[in-house]
This record gives sequence, C-alpha cells and structure tokens, in this order.
Amino acid sequence: MVQLTPNSSYSLTIRLQLPNRAGTLAKVTQAIAEVRGNLGTIHLIDQTRAYTTREITVDAASTEHAEQIVQAVRAVQEVKVLNVFDRTFNLHRGGKITMENKIALKTQGDLAMAYTPGVGRVCMEIANHPAEVYNFTIKQNTVAIVTDGSAVLGLGNLGPAGALPVMEGKAMLFKAFAEIDAFPICLDTQNADEIVETVKNIAPVFGGVNLEDISAPRCFEIEARLRKELEIPVFHDDQHGTAIVSLAALINALKLVDKSLENIRIVMNGAGAAGVAIARLLQTAGAKYITMCDSRGIVSEDRPDLNEQKREFAVEKGGTLADALQGTDVFIGVSVPGVLTPEMVRSMAKDPIIFAMANPIPEIQPEEVIDDVAVIATGRSDYPNQINNVLAFPGIFRGALDCRAREITPSMYLSAAKAIAALVKPSDLDRENIIPSVFDDRVVTAVSAAVQQAARQEGIARV
Repeated sequence: MVQLTPNSSYSLTIRLQLPNRAGTLAKVTQAIAEVRGNLGTIHLIDQTRAYTTREITVDAASTEHAEQIVQAVRAVQEVKVLNVFDRTFNLHRGGKITMENKIALKTQGDLAMAYTPGVGRVCMEIANHPAEVYNFTIKQNTVAIVTDGSAVLGLGNLGPAGALPVMEGKAMLFKAFAEIDAFPICLDTQNADEIVETVKNIAPVFGGVNLEDISAPRCFEIEARLRKELEIPVFHDDQHGTAIVSLAALINALKLVDKSLENIRIVMNGAGAAGVAIARLLQTAGAKYITMCDSRGIVSEDRPDLNEQKREFAVEKGGTLADALQGTDVFIGVSVPGVLTPEMVRSMAKDPIIFAMANPIPEIQPEEVIDDVAVIATGRSDYPNQINNVLAFPGIFRGALDCRAREITPSMYLSAAKAIAALVKPSDLDRENIIPSVFDDRVVTAVSAAVQQAARQEGIARV
C-alpha cells in the first residue's frame, strides 16, 4: 500500500527543551525527517545561556504516525519533550462558532428598540404581513444544518453529539465563503417521521435547510418529504453537493480527452446517497451509459436485495467491479478505500478518468496509477483536483436565499455545475487542474448567479 502523505489533519505542536548549542536543533529536524514527518514552523519560546525552548509544528499522516514522530524526537539525546499538542483537537476546543450581535446595546433607547417595548411593533407587522419576516428577522440569511448523526463522514453512525463538530465546521464554511449564518441542529432521533416533523416545526426561523450526514436510504425519504411540505429550499449536501462538483470536474476532464458525456461509459462505485445523486445528475446532463456497483458488485436486475434507488439503475447483467470496468471510460468512486486496483484501471478504455473520492483514503492511491490515467481526482486537499462540496453548497444557498427560491431543483444543480466548470479557463485546463480551488473568490458569485437565473427561469424565485 502506498504511504499516505502527511497533512494538517494530523498536525502536532511539540514543545521541547534542548541545549543551547549549535547543531542540536538540526538533530531534532533530522529525526523528524527520518520518520517522514513534514516539518512546519519553528518558534523560539525562551532562551538562556544553557537551554532553548522551542515549539515545532509537524504534519503526520495518521495518529500512529504522529506518535512515531514524537517518539523519534524523544529519542534524540539531551532533548526533553515538554508537551505535545494535537493542533486539530486544540482548534476544536470550546467549539468553533459563536453568535454575535449585529448592533450594539449601549443606551436605554437601543434596548427599547431592539427588545421590549419597540420590538412589539415589528412583531405585529410580521403577524399582519407574514412575508415581512424576511425583511425584519434573521430568516432571510439563516440556514439550519440538520443531521441525525447516522452517517458522519466515512465514520459511520456516531449519533448527534458525535456529529456536532462536523456541523460546526459546516457552519464555518457557510459563513466564510457565502456570508450565510448557519447553525447546527443535531437531532437525537433517527426516526424519519420525527426528523421531518421536527424540521417542519423549527422551519419558521430559517430561510433554508441543509441536510447533512443522514444515512441512505432514509435520507431520500426525508429530503423528499421536507421538499413537499416546506416553502423554503431543502438541500441534502451529501447527495447534491457531491453530484454538482463531480459533474463540474467531469465536464472539464472530458475536454482533455476529447470525449462526450453522451457517448462514454461510466462506472459508479457506491450506491448510497452520493452515488445515486451523482448518477441522477449525470443522466440529467446527458450521460446514457452508467453501471452502478455496490459492495456486492454490479447492481443488476436479478438481485433481490435492491432498494428503490438501486433498482432505478439496475442493469440486466451482474458481475464484479472488475467486470464492470472492462473498457469503461470513467470510474467514479464514493465507496471505500482500496477497492480499485491498478489492474482494473489498466483494463479500462484509452485515457481513463478516475474520480476516487472515498475519504480520507481513496479507492486507489493516485501514485499507483498516475502513468496509466488521463486524469485522477480525489476528495483530498493534498492531491490535485480535489472534488470538494464547498465549491457548491455556499453558492447554491447564497443564490437560493437571495432570490427566495421555494426549492432547489435539478436544473439549478446543472447550472451550478456548468458555472463551476467554466471558471477553469481553457488555457489553464490540464490533468492536474480540472476544478477551481475552494479559495477561488469567483466560485460563490458564479454559482449564486447561475442558481438565481435557473430559479427565475423555472418560476420558483420570489424575488
């Protein structure tokens, strides 16, 4: 197995004391390098004639690798490790988001207008003219991030408390990229009826609902029911955010190999929320030949274990993933690590395109097939072509909120994907640059504009 690249997810700060003598620090950095630690910043904390105290930041590839790095430093003679900080845990300590007032309360008059008695006039205005809730409250720029914790990242059913750090992070992304105020709603139930009823009851506060980390197939039912019963946009990001960015990346990858979406053969490995949504959006965009696989192989009509969503993509003939990949143009994986082998990749058609999006470890490590593929993308930030939902959902909601769309539709998904793809200029397009960076300032604006235009064309925009 190819060794994973050290990254900031497993970043350490090591505080150590060492003799104030030339060459001692070099021994520490050499020890870190010998165990493949990725050295970051070095800060001098204190210095005396005899000793120096320093803090060294190091990226590791895993928890086990981090411990190996610490032990390597401890083994350096005359060096004393004073403390070790896990930078990721430290970042999360006390939570990552807060609430702040938009106006200061400094005088009695401020208080009288912001709260009682002045607020009563605003309450009556909204009661008499319900649409005014968008103008005089937080509703017009607030999104509920709703989860039951049943499918947290690739970690499984962690429950609502275990899901909260992810939802806090999602709220940070909404704010940082789209200036949207989002709040985690982690529900202590995994009953679809209770989730739907709860979201309906809290909906008056919010301008939109982002469903997150709810397991399949319940997620399909929950989203469908909420969309039918609410007058605000409901969006399951694990499904549609992944699909939008995957389509955007594929549009550009196909330009490099001079193939059309209508004629290529695609294998989709993973038949959960993301896999089904990607396949549906690809069909909306014009794809005709999609073979879906799950942990039991090809999703075929003769299998008695298929749910409604899998039956939608069932083909006549069954087989293994390896069978499905013979002569195929594109592999899209939203499944498990290591399921794709170099031999499978080499059995594909000329100039194969690989989207290995299992996280944190992809279906195949890019290093294993870099010379055998035309394009490879993953969900990781330490490889080129990161397929990341943050390219989609901030702009999707920014556009939907700004035009007060009643819902978010496949037409809006398609428009968003095309807008993202178009941000990579033809002169910049290459096998390691098929998708914009998540830090590209143009992304949210472009996606928001595309979504608003599609909403108006469909007649679902209220502004």
